[in-house]
Amino acid sequence: MTARKPADAAAGTQSGGREIPEATVARLPEYLRALTSLAEQGISVCSSEELAGAVNVNSAKLRKDLSYLGSYGTRGVGYDVDYLRYQIAREIGLTQDWPVAIVGIGNLGHALANYSGFGTRGFRVAALLDAAPERCEESVAGIPVRSFDDLDAVLAETPVAIGVIATPAEAAQGVADRLVAAGITSILNFAPTNLAVPAGVSVRKVDLSVELQILAYHEQRRAGAEELRGTAIAAAGEEQSA
Repeated sequence: MTARKPADAAAGTQSGGREIPEATVARLPEYLRALTSLAEQGISVCSSEELAGAVNVNSAKLRKDLSYLGSYGTRGVGYDVDYLRYQIAREIGLTQDWPVAIVGIGNLGHALANYSGFGTRGFRVAALLDAAPERCEESVAGIPVRSFDDLDAVLAETPVAIGVIATPAEAAQGVADRLVAAGITSILNFAPTNLAVPAGVSVRKVDLSVELQILAYHEQRRAGAEELRGTAIAAAGEEQSA
């Protein structure tokens, strides 16, 4: 039996024999989005400072990140926007089509299936699956919803590179197990639970409730700081009046 490991345990990925740190890999899509925005504005060349500022990192970190891909900047000139866009897109696999299967066609699954941004970034929704029989009578974004029981048949008809889990938490591990058994080695998990997967399977987790809790923490700290500031001002005013 293959040993199971926590998802996202890999240290990084390879580029031309060089190991790219996972933190750098996570920033590459941000650089690509910023470069795409610059290109849409008609900007053909940008400095490392301009690109770094667009993604809120310092220019030294940006240059270090891009050094893992090769040497694409010109000293005193900057980066060719279109060329660097292509190199980053190639590095993260966006110069080819990636078919995606979404499992769980509730409200979130519907929204993901209808999201037009996937297609413009190299991801094609190829299959929709759900365990509920009533869902399998629907079509979303022109794609028929198939029974999850028919997963193997669906994948035989439509090759899929990435599985997206948009099910309730209690169903997510079973779905992941079925996807892995069917040969899927990349999973995007929207369910609020951690998945255990075999070595060689990559999982990325998107937990909206966790992100909201982090924002609530920062909001509470700001509110507390404002309260302390107000108390200090009031105390200072009382001292002056005494």
